[in-house]
Amino acid sequence: MRVLVVTPTYNERDNLEALVAAVLGSPVGADYLIVDDNSPDGTGRLADEIAAREPRLHVRHRPGKLGLGTAYREAFTWALEQGYDAVISMDGDWSHDPGYLPALVEAAARADLVIGSRYLNGISVVNWELSRLILSTIANTYARTITGLPFRDCTSGFQCLTRRALHRIGLAAIGTSGYSFLIELKYRVVKAGLGGVEVPIVFTDRRAGASKISKAEIARSMVTPWKMRLGFWERGTGFGGDAA
Repeated sequence: MRVLVVTPTYNERDNLEALVAAVLGSPVGADYLIVDDNSPDGTGRLADEIAAREPRLHVRHRPGKLGLGTAYREAFTWALEQGYDAVISMDGDWSHDPGYLPALVEAAARADLVIGSRYLNGISVVNWELSRLILSTIANTYARTITGLPFRDCTSGFQCLTRRALHRIGLAAIGTSGYSFLIELKYRVVKAGLGGVEVPIVFTDRRAGASKISKAEIARSMVTPWKMRLGFWERGTGFGGDAA
């Protein structure tokens, strides 16, 4: 199975070099794609330097901070064009441990969506403030209740999608970003009649840098599940107005 790991970046220079080494050193033998939104701290330049000596690392540069959803849509489209069998989305701050990549790939042999879940066996989160943990658990319960998704961790960004899933979900129609994108992606997989499973992970707060989650994105993530339930996602235009 040809696997591609994708990480959108914005100001992740301090994390990048070690993360690339860990991903490329994983036994799954995946290639790695960095999608950088013109990071002021030089993340994109460093990625290019590493790619010059690591042929399995690929870099795409974008002109500015255009949002998580558009970064992943671009990356997923590129992955299909390059013939990858599965794509793993992963954050660039070490909150997603590359040590879990084999578990995600192994589960992808029996499901078109594999979610690295923080909440499958209770709560597996390290170094979060209590307020953030409460917000995350409430957001997941809220999204699951309204959309009917069968997953414990609807907002997880650590996940593996097969080539079949990427073909079936209608990438061009997805208009959400941030938490909203992560929910919509899972919703489209389920509505396409494809199976999803969760594998347990331990989520650790970022090693360096600052969180990119805005209050506006949190607010949008509360509206998006209702738009899904009301059928806006089926109209072929995404949900609109959700760029980060």
